[in-house]
Amino acid sequence: MLSYLLMLSLVPVSHKLPLFSEHSVMELGYADTGSPTVSSSRSWKSMEMEIQSSLEKLVDINDSMGRCAASAAPTTSVTQKLARHRDILHEFTQEFRRIKGNISSMREHAELLSSVRDDISEYKASGTMSPKGHLLRERGAIHGSISHIDEVINQAQATRSVLGSQRALFGDVGGKVKVLSEKFPVIRGLLGSIKRKRSRDTLILSAVIAACTLFLIIYWLSK
Repeated sequence: MLSYLLMLSLVPVSHKLPLFSEHSVMELGYADTGSPTVSSSRSWKSMEMEIQSSLEKLVDINDSMGRCAASAAPTTSVTQKLARHRDILHEFTQEFRRIKGNISSMREHAELLSSVRDDISEYKASGTMSPKGHLLRERGAIHGSISHIDEVINQAQATRSVLGSQRALFGDVGGKVKVLSEKFPVIRGLLGSIKRKRSRDTLILSAVIAACTLFLIIYWLSK
């Protein structure tokens, strides 16, 4: 049931993201003055809210699937399917943020051009040069840098969220392996043998390092 709901939620997001990207370039409604029209701004905002809502639904369904997989005995196919759906959600989220950042940059650029044109017109009319145009150019460059930094931070946060989900899933799998080892003595004995061998290798390696260190100290003192 959850898998079916997930597929239903993926369809609108996969259809709207290309439209959202095309809308950012062709239908922002920039007039010759460089300012967006009211109707285009409302349309863009409405599409942004629809995609954001769809992504939130995808997050909820992915979390529900993760809880179901953790409560039941995990299989390879279920684990792979869950990881694939999380990768798709991560890709959609990153693409949405990238397009949204591009649209914001385009709008800021258009507003900056509009302000500069107004300053030029004012200069031609009055014959005096206003420093506002230079300040606006610097502000646009600063806003562009901040937008890029925000995009990098959002990508890092999204990656951290995905890694956290995967760590939780592996933790659940490790817990189930521990339960199985307690139920089946053979598995418990095998895990114990592996642990003892690892401890023995660690002791041998520590002894070799200590002997080499002692030899180097004696050699250094004898010089």
